[in-house]
Order: sequence, then C-alpha cells, then structure tokens
Amino acid sequence: MRQGRFKLAMTLGRSPREHPERVKICKEMGVTGCVTSPDIHGIGRDQYEAAMRQQKEEWAAAGFTIPVYETMTIVSGNHIRRGTEGREEELKNYIAAIAAMGRVGIPVLCYNLGAGGSRTDWVSTRGGAISSQFDYAQSNAEEAPLPEPQTEEELWDNLTWLLERVVPVAEKAGVRMGYHPNDPPISPYRGSAQIMVSVDAYRRLLDIAPNPNNGITFCQGNFKAMGDDIYAAAREFCEQGKVHFIHYRDVEGTADRVFTETFHDNGPTDMARMLEIYSRAGFEGPIRPDHAPTMGDESAEETRGYGMMGKIFAFGYMIGMMQAQNLAYE
Repeated sequence: MRQGRFKLAMTLGRSPREHPERVKICKEMGVTGCVTSPDIHGIGRDQYEAAMRQQKEEWAAAGFTIPVYETMTIVSGNHIRRGTEGREEELKNYIAAIAAMGRVGIPVLCYNLGAGGSRTDWVSTRGGAISSQFDYAQSNAEEAPLPEPQTEEELWDNLTWLLERVVPVAEKAGVRMGYHPNDPPISPYRGSAQIMVSVDAYRRLLDIAPNPNNGITFCQGNFKAMGDDIYAAAREFCEQGKVHFIHYRDVEGTADRVFTETFHDNGPTDMARMLEIYSRAGFEGPIRPDHAPTMGDESAEETRGYGMMGKIFAFGYMIGMMQAQNLAYE
C-alpha cells in the first residue's frame, strides 16, 4: 500500500487582503494551502474562469496555492436541492463552475446540499477556553423548524439527479468532488430530514455515481458524532480513493444526544492513529484543522470556532503527530 501525502491548508477568506495577519501567521508556520471559495455569485457563467484565475493568481502572489474550494453550494442550488422549477438553470451554472475549476487548476470541490451548521451552547472547557456544543433535545425545543421541510426520498432523488449530471463533468475537468456531511449529522433536524448522517449514507452516495471523482470530505467531527466506527470508515473510504479532503477535528458525544467540540489533543479519538490511517491508506490531498475551542482574548461569538490561537495550537499538534510517525506532508 502506497503512502499518501498531506497538503496543509487553512481557511483564509477569498483574498489575502481580508485577513493579512492570518496570512502572515500561516506563512510563518509553513502552511501555504489556502482553503477558499470563488466569488462568482451574480456574474455570468462566461466570467467564472476569469474570476477564479484572478483569485488563484492573487493567492499565488501571496505565496499560497488553492488546493480546494470549500463552499456548500459553489453556485445557487436551492432549486436543485428542492427539485423545483429552475434547477436546470442552476445545473448549467454548476457545470460551468466545475469546468472552470478544471481549466484554472483547482483540484477539489467540498460541497453539500443540506441544512445545518447550528450549535445550541457555548461551554467552558480546559483552562476556561470556550467551545461549542450541540444538544439535540434543546435544538428540537428551541430552534425554529426549517421553512420548507423535505423527506429523505426527496433529498436522495434530488442528490441523485445532480450527481448523475455533474460527476461526468468533474471527471472530464479533473475536479474531485468531496461531499461534506450534514452538520449536525442527525435526522430529522429542525423538522426536516437529512441524509448525509451515517457511513451507510456515504456508501449509497458513492454507489450513485461510481466514479473516482465522486467522493467525500471526511470531516472527522461529524463522522465521530454519527456514532459509527470512525477508524474503520476512514480506512474503508481512503483505501477506495474516495476521500478528497479532510477536516481534522474531534468531538465528545454524538449528534443524537449531545456533542461538544474538543481541543485536538483531549477528545475521545486517537488523532495520531487517524493521521496514520489516512497516510498508510494512500490519501493525497488537502487537510485542515477544523473547529477548535476559542483561546485567550479571542471572542467565541466572533470567531465561531475559527480563532487563530486555536488553529496555531492545532497545526502544531497535527504537524508534530505527522513528524513523529514519519508521515509525508507539505
């Protein structure tokens, strides 16, 4: 089994001008992969390539590559998600965006069609750092229902419709598509079904379009919160060549009850083992540390788990684990 290679990356915004202090710190840490999204909403399909190329060149001038676009919907996809009139036009935009990524040389798209992203509490963790928590019962009692609930059958039908049409385009363009789990990975959520909430759901997604470019964003926090065997899932999907992007984080608990996001070094998952599984199973692609507790004087409400102090800690921990196990990274 060949050994893989990690590309260290960080979410930095659409332009190096947005967060220059973060750009500087990343370069000081040796992290030169920028996780971003294209600014193509509101422009014509014939302008997508130029916008992406300009963005790539701007980041290159700052010393960064763009190994992945992370955006739940790279173009507006509400009609696709709902299967309503207008989805054909959205599909044309989707196809144009993926084709433009290929021509510009952006190799991975992290995407999702579902709803989610909420947390119910801020809680104090080690040393007074602030972390986020999701309580399913509290969410059901306090969060407003989604305005247009859907069934699992509808969601699977509409996802299938999209994958059958865009995966061949992605293969031709050389773009690997990594579907991100629903976050929180639980169904129903706010009165509506969700489908990407289990390892079995991902097996089904891969079977819809059995193509090397149809794959997974392996968000460790969500796969852990699903309650499945995270080590077996990572090994299975990496050995199949289906993991195209990794979110490196951990949670305590499960989505059907309560989960709390942890520091990278004190959650329940053996994080060194996860890196070894990815590498030994041949993963090659971008990895970024995801949500972390808010440290020092940074504001949890403002940073929402993306405070820079937590990221510095996470990168140091992650790189140390890679070096200790002789795992290749750049």
